[in-house]
Amino acid sequence: MRSNADEIARVFDARNVAGNIPDLPEIYPDQNAPVIRSVDEGRVIETFTWGFPPPGQVKRPVTNVRNLESPFWLSALKRPERRCLVPVTAFCEWTGPKGAKTKVWFDLIDDPLFAFAGIWRPVEGKATRFAFLTCAPNDIVGAVHPKAMPVILTPSDAEIWLREDWRVALNLVSTYPSRKMRSNDRKLL
Repeated sequence: MRSNADEIARVFDARNVAGNIPDLPEIYPDQNAPVIRSVDEGRVIETFTWGFPPPGQVKRPVTNVRNLESPFWLSALKRPERRCLVPVTAFCEWTGPKGAKTKVWFDLIDDPLFAFAGIWRPVEGKATRFAFLTCAPNDIVGAVHPKAMPVILTPSDAEIWLREDWRVALNLVSTYPSRKMRSNDRKLL
């Protein structure tokens, strides 16, 4: 996330209640990141921790939502108030042999600031947590990471993701077109 709170607020028509958001060249699980969610007065930018509280005996927080038919995920997905946008300027996937992996960065050609489709959940006595949805990769991401890619949303998708019934919002869960993306083997600045 190489943008700032003012730009996130402008692009996603949100009020910043998170305060200053520092430049975040890389974000890892268990770190804080900006999210946008709907409240009665509109949209707000807050800071949540990446990694959804896990189900059952799993110890590590879950960072990516893959099985959208799981009752565990549906309990949040079906509630618009538990959906969020995770604003980003680029994301990376790792490639190469174990011990010598390198990052390949991806961004959107026409939208320097976009979002992942996310869900969030409060955790009693701890920071609120989020995860983002993944889908089948497009050709450009799949060449590096053939299993999945984030569900990418543009600012024009925000209202549907944050407010609509799950049957409508589910239509946004799709592979973003390769022709609208680019990759770079070094950090995108």
